[in-house]
Amino acid sequence: MTMHQYLIFETAGGFCGIAWNDVGITRFQLPTKSADSTEKLLRRRLPEAEPGTPPAEVLEAVDAVKRYFAGEEVDFSKVRLDLDGQDDFFKQIYAAARGIGWGYTTTYGAIAKQLGAGPEAARDVGQAMAKNPVALIIPCHRVLAAGGKIGGFSAPGGSTSKSRMLELEGVRLTPPEPAQQSMGF
Repeated sequence: MTMHQYLIFETAGGFCGIAWNDVGITRFQLPTKSADSTEKLLRRRLPEAEPGTPPAEVLEAVDAVKRYFAGEEVDFSKVRLDLDGQDDFFKQIYAAARGIGWGYTTTYGAIAKQLGAGPEAARDVGQAMAKNPVALIIPCHRVLAAGGKIGGFSAPGGSTSKSRMLELEGVRLTPPEPAQQSMGF
C-alpha cells in the first residue's frame, strides 16, 4: 500500500487539506472554518494518512490554492495527481473538467456530450463530480446543472460554497441588479 501524507493549511477561504503519495496529489479538502474539522474530513477519506512535510511540487499546489482563495487567477491543470482506483469513465470526466478554465463553466450534459456519451451520461458526470477526490484542482465547481443552474456540491457549505468559488472567478449566476431602482411609491 502506498503511503499517504497530508498537510492542513490556512487560506483566505478557511482551512484546507491536501494529501499526496509518491505519484501525486491524491486528495484535496476544500476549506472549513477550523483546522480540526478539515483534518477530520480529510482523514475520513484517508484514515491511514499521516501528517508530513510536502515535497516542492505539493508546496507549489498549496501556494496556488492560497492564491486562488485570495482571488488570484490560478490554473491547476498541470498539477500532478494520482487518481488510481478511480473508475475509467470518471477519469475521462475528470480530464475533461480539468480543461475548464478560470471564469468559465459548463454543464454535466455538455461534458457527457464532449466525451461522446449520450444525455443519460450527464448523471454519471454528476456522480463523478460528487466523488471528486481533489475538488478545486479538478474544478468540479465549474460544472453546473442543466440550464446553468448551480446544481449540487458535496463540499462543506454545499451550493453556497460553489457559488462563492464561482464569484471569486467573476462568474455570476444570479440575474444582475437592475440599473434603475424603483421610486418606492
